[in-house]
Amino acid sequence: MLPAQEAAKLYHTNYVRNSRAIGVLWAIFTICFAIVNVVCFIQPYWIGDGVDTPQAGYFGLFHYCIGNGFSRELTCRGSFTDFSTLPSGAFKAASFFIGLSMMLIIACIICFTLFFFCNTATVYKICAWMQLTSAACLVLGCMIFPDGWDSDEVKRMCGEKTDKYTLGACSVRWAYILAIIGILDALILSFLAFVLGNRQDSLMAEELKAENK
Repeated sequence: MLPAQEAAKLYHTNYVRNSRAIGVLWAIFTICFAIVNVVCFIQPYWIGDGVDTPQAGYFGLFHYCIGNGFSRELTCRGSFTDFSTLPSGAFKAASFFIGLSMMLIIACIICFTLFFFCNTATVYKICAWMQLTSAACLVLGCMIFPDGWDSDEVKRMCGEKTDKYTLGACSVRWAYILAIIGILDALILSFLAFVLGNRQDSLMAEELKAENK
């Protein structure tokens, strides 16, 4: 075999190996993102009380707990299966979009099984679009959620100075911050999936050229 052919074969082997390694990392981080998404959806720690709040408590997307001012015991309400228990239409919309984001990323993980049956490049691109849509839903959920801060229940906990996109005496909690970080994570994963899909296309084109020679 000529030196040029040997070099081309070695490059092709390394190219395939690196693509597979990056693909495995992409799949692992996609699963990690799904876990983050589920945690953000379930945990009721999007906003919470502060030092100067009239009542103790915390709010999530669809579940919240507020004190009554007379004891330390918190009264909890809210369920995703019963939207009528949510204190604001904005919370309902945010719950829908974050829930949709979660379902999309879970569907993306289920699509991993398609790697055994379908064209690899096509599967990467399907997953990339799912992850991009999941990121868009997260953005919408995070943007809509503060629109419900002017509800009576939030004002009861955070004070009368609370309004849309103004938290008054309350503070943003870790689940909200994690959701914002998740947006960046989903965008990076979708970009990487598009790159891997295009790499697979170029790899197939090179293999076809080699077979035709």
